[in-house]
Amino acid sequence: MTILTCVNRVIRDRCRLGAVTGYVRSAPGTYVWLLILFVTTLVLHYMSPAFEREFLRERSTNIHELSRDPVRVLITSAMWIDGGRWLPYAALYTAVHAQAERWLGTLRWLLVCAAAHVLATLISELTLLNAIRDGAAPLRAVHTLDVGVSYALAGVAGVLTYRIAAPWRYLYLAVVLAAVLVPLVTGATFTDFGHFVSVLVGLACYPLVRGRGKAWNPKETLTALKG
Repeated sequence: MTILTCVNRVIRDRCRLGAVTGYVRSAPGTYVWLLILFVTTLVLHYMSPAFEREFLRERSTNIHELSRDPVRVLITSAMWIDGGRWLPYAALYTAVHAQAERWLGTLRWLLVCAAAHVLATLISELTLLNAIRDGAAPLRAVHTLDVGVSYALAGVAGVLTYRIAAPWRYLYLAVVLAAVLVPLVTGATFTDFGHFVSVLVGLACYPLVRGRGKAWNPKETLTALKG
């Protein structure tokens, strides 16, 4: 390997590293949140299964904890992942959250995340509470484990509909709706209902996307790549 080859490789590696670093800096909220999830997921790996479940339940947005300290659990529940798999979320955050934050700006992106997380949680838990009162769900459901970041993720996926130009936007929306409606129809858990509500909340955030530039047209991107 010649010196020139080595120099070229170093330059390419630095360019790639610079591109990655620039991308991360363009979506600071997304990657700070992802870093927090990495740390908390690592912490969970050192807990016994029984202790982990009780630990997460105390930070869960179930009916019992919401009735005691709603603000605390609405915040802490978004800092933990039930299941211990961080890498899939790293991919989803990059594909969904980072794209939305780069497009909307950190503040507007955070507003969408908060609206989806809070409203979907409260609506789904209120639905569960009514089901318990009607005898359709057991009383122990007030302690159901409910932590995670999926409501915010679904809400942001919903608002990203407006990032895509028509007619591609309708294909994207159909995929997103199918992703939340199929589990709702086949499983019908309160979490499935919460995901559906989250997407609707994201779609209702249309006022936040005004003035954020031209919608992305996949056809134009493909044409540019070809030629």
